[in-house]
Amino acid sequence: MALTAETESRLYRSLRVASGAAAHLVALGFPAAVAVLARPGSSLFSWHPLLMALAFSFLMTEALLIFSPETSLLRSFSRKVRVRVHWALQLLALLCALLGLAIITYNKHLNGKGHFVTWHGLTGLLAVLYAGGQCAGGVLLLYPKLMKNWTLAKLKLYHATSGLVGYLLGCASLMLGMCSLWFTTTVTGALWYLAMLCPLVTSLVIMNQVSNAYLYRKRSQH
Repeated sequence: MALTAETESRLYRSLRVASGAAAHLVALGFPAAVAVLARPGSSLFSWHPLLMALAFSFLMTEALLIFSPETSLLRSFSRKVRVRVHWALQLLALLCALLGLAIITYNKHLNGKGHFVTWHGLTGLLAVLYAGGQCAGGVLLLYPKLMKNWTLAKLKLYHATSGLVGYLLGCASLMLGMCSLWFTTTVTGALWYLAMLCPLVTSLVIMNQVSNAYLYRKRSQH
């Protein structure tokens, strides 16, 4: 028996709510698990995985989910409030990422190891630099008059698209970090595969959210 359009709409909405809830849980649960594994304070290095997990798994994910019409924790607030909170979360994510980058750089210096010689290191560096550029680009949305030849709608579209690229870079860095010697000797078996699923889950949810926002804007223009 074929589903009616209304039933399909309800089913699709329910799936989006469920996937959004899963993304919230993963965004918080992954850094919590990393904190247990790394035991921050036990060494200088121990702060690096925690700060990067907080930046790219928790803070950045929540900053993007805040615009989800189904699963935003602030959906009852005005868009202006959500934009300000988004900015604050992204800034905190950038600060955590910069501190995490500084710590691992200094730790490698103390141990006489090479800098950015692995795919994880290079991707992590690119993700942090990209996050910095994305935050700077967000200023244009707060003050769109700075770009007189660009409409606000176009600025929002480009910011969302480039933000998705930066988020995926951050998730890729986390996944490559889980291939490091430290992580693979600490987490083994099924737990390792479960950990690898965490950035994949949040990435899929965020990609779906951005693509739906893009389609909504396209429909509203016609």
